[in-house]
Amino acid sequence: MKIIMLGAPGAGKGTQAQMIADKYGIPHISTGDIFRENVKNGTELGMEAKKYMDEGALVPDELTVKILLDRVAKDDCKNGYVLDGFPRTIPQAEVLEKAITEIGDKIDFAINVDVPDENIIRRMSGRRACPACGATFHIEHVPPVKEGICDKCGKELILRDDDRAETVKNRLEVYHKQTQPLISFYTERDVMRTVDGTMDRKEVFEAITAILA
Repeated sequence: MKIIMLGAPGAGKGTQAQMIADKYGIPHISTGDIFRENVKNGTELGMEAKKYMDEGALVPDELTVKILLDRVAKDDCKNGYVLDGFPRTIPQAEVLEKAITEIGDKIDFAINVDVPDENIIRRMSGRRACPACGATFHIEHVPPVKEGICDKCGKELILRDDDRAETVKNRLEVYHKQTQPLISFYTERDVMRTVDGTMDRKEVFEAITAILA
């Protein structure tokens, strides 16, 4: 079972990807994680990617797919995997499709966790983080016992720059321009499925498992 997770930043696709991985015993593969792992281990592909990363440049799609294919060729992926964070654009999807077709493979499901922009802005801008111990809270859903203070270590909570409403809006604009077209791409291939991401996390997961059943 090969699955691609889609959805806007803050839609909760990473959480759902991990829950799928845990339930079905397949790896949750984040491109960010495999980049870091390859760089840390000093692999040939990792060193090639590091050149771009050190310059602040994007790693080319072909190299990203090479690193991805190297990862999915490992034994723990023989029953499938969940891709999180790739592809992000139509060209990336095309490169990935070509590469996995050449090894006789295919994507079984692309699952879109659909959440309206206004919900995401409220969800992300309500996050608060502890700079000392890393604990996270939400002013609506998981508030600290004492407003603005970390329950775990008593330090003052902060609103991270990437959770500020204006930053979230910018990220959503990029998503709609670059990533949302993937919904049409995978719909044409008859593997696209959409779930309502505004539901409770467990309800979203139940909707996904019903699709995968």
